[in-house]
Amino acid sequence: MSSVVVSGRSELSLGELPMEGWMSHLPCALWDIPLYHLAIPGSHNAITYCLDMNDRSPVDPMQPDMLQKLDKYMKPLIRPFVYKWSITQEYTIKQQLDCGVRYCDLRIAHRPNDSSTDLYFYHGVYTTLTVETVLMEINEWLDAHPKEVVILSFSHFLGLSQELHVQLITTIRSIFSAKLCPEMEELTLRKLWTLGYQVIVSYEHSIVSSHSDLWPHIPYWWANKCKAEALIEEFERRKQQGRPGGLFVTGINLTEDLKYICTHPTESLKDVVLSTYPTLLSWLREQTPGFRVGSLNIIAGDFVTESHFVPTVVSLNEKLLKWPL
Repeated sequence: MSSVVVSGRSELSLGELPMEGWMSHLPCALWDIPLYHLAIPGSHNAITYCLDMNDRSPVDPMQPDMLQKLDKYMKPLIRPFVYKWSITQEYTIKQQLDCGVRYCDLRIAHRPNDSSTDLYFYHGVYTTLTVETVLMEINEWLDAHPKEVVILSFSHFLGLSQELHVQLITTIRSIFSAKLCPEMEELTLRKLWTLGYQVIVSYEHSIVSSHSDLWPHIPYWWANKCKAEALIEEFERRKQQGRPGGLFVTGINLTEDLKYICTHPTESLKDVVLSTYPTLLSWLREQTPGFRVGSLNIIAGDFVTESHFVPTVVSLNEKLLKWPL
């Protein structure tokens, strides 16, 4: 891969930048390009590295009825399958950020029959870490990386009352404070650095309309396919119809149904993901960020610390230096 020129001298290609601070190391020519025209690596279901493995957590109600019944009566047999197919990330949130992830898909839930107001993440089962704990970890990481910007997408709210939504928004504001970026037109790194903003929060709920410091839900292209080739075909079809105008996510995460899981008892989600990453990343290297029809923006995946996923995404921004927008 060719090198790029930063501040008048030859530097490493963007994919070889130190990933824990890749935004701060970008060439100045990219500082004034809107974030929704950059290629940004993201983490699908970012907080599944801490799922409750001690059987204290029920299977979440979003799972198929059959799985919930099987878990109720055959838990010792079923739970290993649930864990193998629910974990999408193995590294902590700080490790993911260190690896270069700048978009986090956060699925929020209140555990059933929990008398407290604590909120958790979920995918198959609930996490052991609370939402507040993880957000504080993100804030600590941002304190140590003042020129990095993260996009946090809060969605799939499970079991949250209006009061719990208000509590969550209050917690977000309390933790991130002045780092929280309100919805704005000129969303560039230079502008964010100047104003001291480091956190963009999108919130998939109608309550967002009355909170100017929260962004509406960021569109997420989900192909709902279990084969890499079918996923690529679906995204090529969507690209022909044009990209959304602002921030948006292309999720190169595969989806396996209960039938597939039951007929592949020795496999796990990680096995499937790693076996398909060569095909998916080969396709990804041919993609281009920017505003044109067919351009991509945020690219989210599973097990994002594997297979050079993050450097592959970041290196796409070199195309913005070589080609006119």
